[in-house]
Amino acid sequence: MIVTTSDKPSQRALATARRLAGELSAPYVPRGKQTLRQMAERMEEIRLIVVTEKEVRYYDGQTESPLYFHPSMAFVRVKRLRRGESDPLLDLTDCKPGDRIIDCTAGLAADSLVFSYAAGESGAVTAIESEPILCAVVREGLAGYQSGLPDVDAAMRRINMINVNHAEYLAGLPDNSVDIVYFDPMFRQPIHESSALEPLRKLANGSALTEKAVQEAIRVARKTVVMKEHRESGEFERLGFERRHVNTSKIAYGVIEVAGSSK
Repeated sequence: MIVTTSDKPSQRALATARRLAGELSAPYVPRGKQTLRQMAERMEEIRLIVVTEKEVRYYDGQTESPLYFHPSMAFVRVKRLRRGESDPLLDLTDCKPGDRIIDCTAGLAADSLVFSYAAGESGAVTAIESEPILCAVVREGLAGYQSGLPDVDAAMRRINMINVNHAEYLAGLPDNSVDIVYFDPMFRQPIHESSALEPLRKLANGSALTEKAVQEAIRVARKTVVMKEHRESGEFERLGFERRHVNTSKIAYGVIEVAGSSK
């Protein structure tokens, strides 16, 4: 993999590219007058991170379809919250302003953004992503994306995204130290018509959620532990979640209400 920039990059873009190259232990290659296709033709495996003035893009194999941060449906959900409407995930987790939330499988950070907006300035969202490239792309996006809505942008900036294994991270936390722990692992039974996830599939961690991680989540959570999965998944039963359908879609949520919570 190499890290480069768009043509005629600013000093800020150059600095970002060099920083990401160091972080990801990848060579920084000046763009010069080369096209991305010309750069890719010199690589045995096409993997590029391209820093532009607006975003960080990751190209894998097909250079026409990069992975980059965009709030997508999360933006729609947050706009509904701004209008005073509810969100099924917030209802199931009992998320309130001031809550501390851990999103253990952040991916593109869509649910992290919804949590961050709901928890507000007095709350805190830690978004965990185990895959370094995905974490870097989304983290940079959260830091710089401009939605046109200052309160939504502020919610993005408040998210603390870190590259770590969620089970190890949870194991290092004190008992009852956060309010909500959330899991959205790659589904055991993928929903292939979800085209928004296609650029993510090769890069994301496809490992199944472990019983140990769930037990650690129960230990550290004060209110709820929630998992999103395919509605027909056997993971709910395997891991001890109560399956709850929230609409007619193919997804469902599993909920563990922590003993002693006020819900």
